[in-house]
Amino acid sequence: MAFTKLVSLELYADLVCPWCWIGDRRLWRALTQVQAAHPEVGFDLVWRPFQLDPTLPPEGRDWEEVIENKFGGRARAEPMFARVAEAGAADGCVFAFDRITRMSNTARAHGLVLHAQQTERDPWPLVDAIFTAHFSEGADLGDPEVLTGLARAAGFSDADIEAVVTEGRYDLDVQQSQREAARLGIQGVPFVVLDGRYGVSGAQPESVFVQALTQVVSEA
Repeated sequence: MAFTKLVSLELYADLVCPWCWIGDRRLWRALTQVQAAHPEVGFDLVWRPFQLDPTLPPEGRDWEEVIENKFGGRARAEPMFARVAEAGAADGCVFAFDRITRMSNTARAHGLVLHAQQTERDPWPLVDAIFTAHFSEGADLGDPEVLTGLARAAGFSDADIEAVVTEGRYDLDVQQSQREAARLGIQGVPFVVLDGRYGVSGAQPESVFVQALTQVVSEA
């Protein structure tokens, strides 16, 4: 059936943000639930790049250095990693923080998602593949070889890969999305903008997303 209402959703997230992966999974389950209850409503979910650290060099930074500077050392970091892994397990997210070696600059990884989005591919399987590669397998999302493998698996042509991964076709778009997030007052991710009117911050429980989506549907 044709949709009688269309609700726009924007997910600001970073691909090296563990809570963004968890939030993404919870949001999709909520969307499925609300869609089933309101089949006349369509949802247009758009990926909006956000970088936790946009000042990272292209090659990223050594993970042990990040752990020391950001968390105060591995002894303090490990309990936090364990809590994230426990939270993610319920959502099917497998975290293997011990396999991560780099804090990646995600500009080009975001570019892959934007390319999928702008060429009318479904970007969300690619988003999940990127999250999985980094958090479950320890892949460096700033490594051109890693990005090339992910792009080929998503069906990108060699010309697309050259433009996105090597030439940085979407670098300016990633920067613009960061500026737009700042304009909206978004300081942390995940952050979902619903119908341009409401915002939901953080990897909220599925029930919170359902409540917010249901409210937007009722007002659409």
